[in-house]
Amino acid sequence: MKQQMGGQEGGIGFFERWLSLWVFSCIVVGVALGRLFPSSIHVLGALGVANVNIPVGLLIWVMTVPMLMKIDFHALYEVKRHWRGVAVTLFINWMVKPFSMAFFGWLFIRNLFTPWLPPGQTDGYIAGLILLAAAPCTAMVFVWSHLVKGDSLFTLTQVALNDIIMIFAFAPIVGGLLGISSIVTPWDTLTISVAGYIVLPLVMAQLWRANALRHQHGVAYLAKTIKTLHPYSIVALLATLALLFAFQGEALLKQPVVILLLAIPILAQVFLNAGLAYWLNRIFKSEHRVAGPSALIGASNFFELAVATAISLYGFESGAALATVVGVLVEVPVMLYIVNLVNTTKGWYEASVR
Repeated sequence: MKQQMGGQEGGIGFFERWLSLWVFSCIVVGVALGRLFPSSIHVLGALGVANVNIPVGLLIWVMTVPMLMKIDFHALYEVKRHWRGVAVTLFINWMVKPFSMAFFGWLFIRNLFTPWLPPGQTDGYIAGLILLAAAPCTAMVFVWSHLVKGDSLFTLTQVALNDIIMIFAFAPIVGGLLGISSIVTPWDTLTISVAGYIVLPLVMAQLWRANALRHQHGVAYLAKTIKTLHPYSIVALLATLALLFAFQGEALLKQPVVILLLAIPILAQVFLNAGLAYWLNRIFKSEHRVAGPSALIGASNFFELAVATAISLYGFESGAALATVVGVLVEVPVMLYIVNLVNTTKGWYEASVR
């Protein structure tokens, strides 16, 4: 019973289904706040340590702790049972996705799209894309897994593994790829970001989870706690995005073509990684209920972490922050499309696995 906690999502919720709409709403609210209270917004943007913004850090904790409370590290014993699916997903998440995004950033942003992008922002856009791809999603994957009738224990195992790996691999991968792209990396800020946005929320979430499970109603009490905290997580995400657009939303509205151009490399890497993970699982004859979530975990991103880290590293007004927000805009509709593809190709997939 305890092990199935993370897989009990009843489907995509109202907020998640219309996430892109809420992001557009944040553009409107953010621009209004930036115009009405410019001094206050800039004061908030200046509150930080080693460029890590304190208000955003607190919002990220409120945003991510309820999500990370779903992670059950006891599920790691399932690695042996699902070793093929786990191996494929780890390969996609850590050996393919960050590097494919760096390549697409170089191809599209630094070369093909340069004439249509604002001068001086190219490095920032590429940095944001790399940040977006360097952290696998840890929350929405439970919803995607449910929608493709995925194995909940596999999903729990994969997310738990990714969280552990992320603690050690996120900063070196981001720093290395930024260096290869000739982008200056503030290592102190990146290190603090990992500690503040990954390690501390994960520790807090697991301590809270353990305390909830000691309650006399155990799993039921934990589920109720997560459900109670969920609205606060949503508000924190929207507040972070509103602050971001308070700084650069007006400039963004004047250049809507930038959103379209940034969406292209994001879409390219999503379809590449989802397709590759699905195909490799078919080659290695994983069950469809493992291949489905594997493809979706391989394609989706921990966009909350990406947004927070981009703001910390480069500021609210940076191209990096904007690139990560574009990732939020396209995440849900694109992932729902991939869910549909996984479900409609089940017969084709299983024909070769039998």
